[in-house]
Amino acid sequence: MAISRGYFGIGVEGISKPMNAGNLFRTANAFGASFVFTIGAEYSVRKARSDTSVAPKNIPWYDYDDLAGMQLPKGCKIVGVELLDEATELPSFFHPLSAAYVLGRERGSLSPEMQEKCDYFIKIPTKFCLNVATAGAIVMYDRIVTHGRFARRPAGELGTPEPLKAHVQGTPIKRRKTD
Repeated sequence: MAISRGYFGIGVEGISKPMNAGNLFRTANAFGASFVFTIGAEYSVRKARSDTSVAPKNIPWYDYDDLAGMQLPKGCKIVGVELLDEATELPSFFHPLSAAYVLGRERGSLSPEMQEKCDYFIKIPTKFCLNVATAGAIVMYDRIVTHGRFARRPAGELGTPEPLKAHVQGTPIKRRKTD
């Protein structure tokens, strides 16, 4: 799977169920996340048996005690995944090139302090909240469809995918090795 440019990370604030976090981080590893993180969470790699890929051993994992300690790369946009009236519905959202997605605790929302830090809010158009790991998987899938190098879907079931356009930056320059 090739992402055109940029990077993304995904994390949770205040999660208390290690199985949910483990499932989210396993999925993040599968989708090619650049990093995963927790903020004020009760997470242990040993307790999260659902992460059979052991994501924190394969991609950077940041465990912040609180929001004040959270550090993200310069230029990284924070995208809160939250059922808010003002949130953009996921199918209409264009994912920032460099983003950190953050999901809230299982029986609650992102803290008001975390909401203040968010650059964007997105919501999945469902009737009610989804499991944290499921919501994260849907967001990551949408990101790779948006930023990935995939053929455009056909308009109908009998159509064929629109082929990818040819590389447009010109013919590669062949360089000779000089002494």
